[in-house]
This record gives sequence, C-alpha cells and structure tokens, in this order.
Amino acid sequence: MMSADEAIVRAHREEWARLVAGLARRVGDLHVAEEATAEAFAAAAARWPDEGVPPSPGGWLATTATRKAIDWLRREAQRDAKHRAARMIHDDTPHQPTGPIGDDRLRLVFTCCHAALAMEARVALTLRLLGGLTVAEIARAFLVKETTMARRITRAKEKISAAGIPYRVPSAADIRERRAGVLAVVYLIFNEGYLAGGGADAVRVDLCDQAIHLGRLLRTLLPDDGEVAGLLALMLLLDARRPARVSDTGELVTLAEQDRGAWDRARVAEGRALVRERIEALAAGGDPPGRYQVQAAINAVHVEAPSVSDTNWSTIVALYDRLALLDPSPIVRLNRAVAVAEVDGPGAGLAEIERLAPALDGYHALHAARADLLRRLGRDGGARVAYDRAIDLAGNAAERAYLTRRRDQLGPARIPVPDDR
Repeated sequence: MMSADEAIVRAHREEWARLVAGLARRVGDLHVAEEATAEAFAAAAARWPDEGVPPSPGGWLATTATRKAIDWLRREAQRDAKHRAARMIHDDTPHQPTGPIGDDRLRLVFTCCHAALAMEARVALTLRLLGGLTVAEIARAFLVKETTMARRITRAKEKISAAGIPYRVPSAADIRERRAGVLAVVYLIFNEGYLAGGGADAVRVDLCDQAIHLGRLLRTLLPDDGEVAGLLALMLLLDARRPARVSDTGELVTLAEQDRGAWDRARVAEGRALVRERIEALAAGGDPPGRYQVQAAINAVHVEAPSVSDTNWSTIVALYDRLALLDPSPIVRLNRAVAVAEVDGPGAGLAEIERLAPALDGYHALHAARADLLRRLGRDGGARVAYDRAIDLAGNAAERAYLTRRRDQLGPARIPVPDDR
C-alpha cells in the first residue's frame, strides 16, 4: 500500500500541471491558480499522513485547490470584478475549447512559453507552473538568488496580465509555428540539466527529469506531432547515458569512454521506439522530419552501436547533412566535422573545424574538438594550446577535469632554448 508521502509525490508529478491549468482557466489569474494549488498540496501533506490517502487523490486536491482559490479571491477582493471572479469558480458547466485541443494544460504551456516573454522568463514560468518546482529550486538550478527568481516569475505573470496575452491554444492554422518556441524552452531546460553551465554538479538530474516530464506531457497533448515525439526521443536517448557520464572522481566521461552496459536500457528502448515510429510515419507519406527528429535519429545510431568503432559514422554524417539543411548553424557544422573525422580521418575533420573557428572562438567545444584531432595527428603543441583554451571557456567542473586530464596526457611541452651563438 502506498504511503502518504509517496502518494503526495506521485500526485504532484501527475496532477500539478492539470490543477494549475484548470484553475487558471476558471479564475483567469495565474498567480491565484499557482498559490491555490500549492496550498492544496500543503494541506495534503498535513492531513494525509493522519487521515489516510483519499480514494481519488487528484479529486481531493482539485476540490481543495478550488476552495483555496475561492478563499484567496475573497481575501484579495477589492473590486466587484474580483467578486465576480470568485463567483465564477462555482460554474461547473463544461468550458468551450478555444483552440484545436481542449486540454487546459496545453493552454498553460503556450501561455508560459509566449514569444512576448524573455526566454529566461519562459523557462522559469514553465518550471514553476507546469513542473511544480519551487522558486528556490528554480533559483538553485540557474544559479541566481531566490529573490531574483521570484521577481522574474512575478514580472512574467504581470506582463501576461498587462499585455493581455490570451490564455488559449493557438488556432490550428498556426500551432505548428508556435509550438517551436515551446519545444525550444523544454530543450533548453534539458540541456541545462544534461551539462550544467555552472556550479558544482556536472549533471542536474532534476532538470533533466523535469524536461522529460514536460516532453511526455506534450506528447500526451500533441500525440501526432512528429517534432514533439522527436524531442522526447532525443532527451530519452541522451539521458539514457546518464549513469555512465560522470566518473567516481567527478570527471566527465565522453561517449567513447563510457561503459555502455551501464546505460538505462528502458530509456534507450523507449527512445528508439519513438524514432522507429517517426521513420514509419515518414515512409507512409508523413511530413518530413524536423530538427529534433533528425537529432534523435543521430543519437539512435549512437546507442545501437556496441562501441564507438562500431558506430555507423557514414550514416551520422548523412544525418548531419540533413540537419544542416534545417539548422545551418556553426554548432551543427561542428558536430558534423567530428563525425567526418571518424569517416575520413582527423585531418579532414580538423580542416572543417578550422573553417568554423572565427564563428565559434568563444565556444569551448570547438577548442576541445580541435585539441582532440590535433592530438590524434600527433601535433601535441597545438593540442595543448587548444586544450588550455577549452579549459578556460568550459563552465562545467566535470568537463574541465576531463579536459585537464587529456591535456596532461600529452607529451611534455618543449621549452625554447635561447640561441647564444
């Protein structure tokens, strides 16, 4: 039998976004919806251990959150409009969908990720209102003060209200365009967890888990969307490597050195199944794959290989060629260059990287890749300089530790001898 604490954790994971979204639709106030939902969970934490877990935890929380919202509105009511909002919450007639899909959570996703908000505000709102993270947890994840993050979230909600940003799903005609911003927010959250940009932790598991949770939510809400499936597959295939990505000494372990037997096989299987689904949809005449689907396919090739040497690098290069048509960014071309080095040799990969150097001089991964290829070519002096530059730019301690070890494995540096002739 599930304990009260376990039931609350499970309900928080499964019900938080639904409760906030439902209340937001009914009262038209994100702040009230958030506070009432938080108070409902606080009430559950206080009562369920003594009274027992109710037969329908989600129903109990919904009823309690509704009462809390009514109380909140009555306490804060200063105008007739507020009283009308408080009365409105009693209306249980079915609401009319305002977009192609009627789920309140989808409305909340598009509200949190509205283009009128700065990206940092979109991320914070998404984690707070859809993920249910506390302000303190979000602040820790992004290395800012709790008061700073609280102000950021408050300003975002105020901007939504002041700008009249509608709490609705976009129309069927433009949902494809609008959803790109939503997927970008979720992937940004995942990337910050997958390789933290700062702080002591190499991987922020909570952010990876939150991003995957949001990906699953989007998959539920948009089950026929190929890019949603592609993003979820990509995150699952990357996160499957988590158990092997950091050594016992806290050093980043690259794909080439990872113990593939330690990978999470359940996540690998789920991610591969999503990739196969999209391949079958394409074969049946579906829309061509977008960038997330192509990236997922690249990572599917990686996880299918028993080792780096057994990887089908030619397929990966071909997939990067397709990705470059969708996203011709220098970073995509850098990743392609690394794959080219495995097919045509380190010299060919290095030549492509050198062409990218002006655009990516401030990006540590360019210098790390350049250092590795120079090392493989026996050019230790140049490799050492490149490693030093990568170490200076890297923000992750585990990555710096890896780069430092690789640099220190090079032959001894030559010290110029003065010519006294």
